[in-house]
Amino acid sequence: MKTNPLKVALAEGRVQIGTWVNLIRNPAVFTLLQGTGLDYVRVDMEHSAPSIETIANMAILSRALDFPMIVRPPSHAWISRLLDIGVWGLHIPQVDTPEMARAVVDAARYAPLGSRGMSANGPHNDYLPGTPTSEINEQVHLTIMLEPPLAFENIDGILSTPGIDAVTLGPTDLAQDLGVLGRPESKRVIDEHRERMIDAANRHGLDVAMLCADVAEARRWIDAGVKIIAIASDVVMLQDSYRAAVSAIRA
Repeated sequence: MKTNPLKVALAEGRVQIGTWVNLIRNPAVFTLLQGTGLDYVRVDMEHSAPSIETIANMAILSRALDFPMIVRPPSHAWISRLLDIGVWGLHIPQVDTPEMARAVVDAARYAPLGSRGMSANGPHNDYLPGTPTSEINEQVHLTIMLEPPLAFENIDGILSTPGIDAVTLGPTDLAQDLGVLGRPESKRVIDEHRERMIDAANRHGLDVAMLCADVAEARRWIDAGVKIIAIASDVVMLQDSYRAAVSAIRA
């Protein structure tokens, strides 16, 4: 069975740089993105439109290219289905309590670590029936998202849950719930929560994932110990590149 390159790289302490895919639904974009030097891609199903069939096609190509795909599901109910079609990593939103963290692990990991439903032969084990479930568990990368303030009240209980690999936060939802969205203090408040999250992750031996708008922000958080960087998205990169080109031509 194939080995998840993201997990190998992180175990070796190497920073992994990826991007969000929110718009493009042609799996061939993975070849293009891998060619730019990116280490992985993160596809959004929570706030974007790809179908399960699209994700299944992307997952097969991801594994063939050894270019890891992480998917944010629309709800926790999608966890086992996404893993069964061959997705290597999940980015789980709205994990607010230790009980929710435990339920996520139960859905994502085979026994004894969890209680994921059995599927003997499929993309998740590269169609190699008889692959030990412990080996399949090892290839799954599981990131949980802290979004409301309640998650930070429960942060140690959440991050101490066995079976979680990494943690991140949802900056916009968190800012909204804290009442600072769009206010001058928003960046300071969210950065304080990022620092709290990094400290907690260090206590529990987890990696941290961070969405960064630009190179300077990415370098700042890498210096703070973050190893999983998502730089912008396909939407932002396309908008910014075309806007800059058109402005330069018209000038």
